[in-house]
Amino acid sequence: MNNNLLFDFTVDKAAKTVYITREFAANLSLVWDAFTKAEILDQWNAPAPFTAKTKYMNFEVGGNRFYAMVSPEGNESWILQTYTSISPKTNFKMLNAFADKNENPEATGSEWDYNFSELNGITTVNISIYNESLARLEKMIEMGFKAGFTITLENLENVLATLSQK
Repeated sequence: MNNNLLFDFTVDKAAKTVYITREFAANLSLVWDAFTKAEILDQWNAPAPFTAKTKYMNFEVGGNRFYAMVSPEGNESWILQTYTSISPKTNFKMLNAFADKNENPEATGSEWDYNFSELNGITTVNISIYNESLARLEKMIEMGFKAGFTITLENLENVLATLSQK
């Protein structure tokens, strides 16, 4: 991990929101692709030793990504994401909810807002994750979201380094 790159993780319980800012030593187009293409997402979008497995992804407004985080034992935790807004190379928003293997989402989820910018070859990703209830936010934090997402973003940094060399 490049320790010179910004990583900030803030929980605002009053706003029921997690704010994450992370810099990557890669160009904007590559970072955007890493967040919006299933074949790249599956290389990094789960905290080790888990892996990500996309069943399908349609990156357009109203489209979905349905994927599983797969444990080393093969247990699958499914997630359904619905894209609500896309501004290419700068922003996308989605609803994120755990689901069963038949694509039935839980009643509660979270709203993710991703913003991308690049300066001097460093791409900054700002993510806000709004939860409709404080209870859901606290459950997310108790389940180890910060540690898991930190590992996931380190996975992304490694994938970007490999892809940048190609």
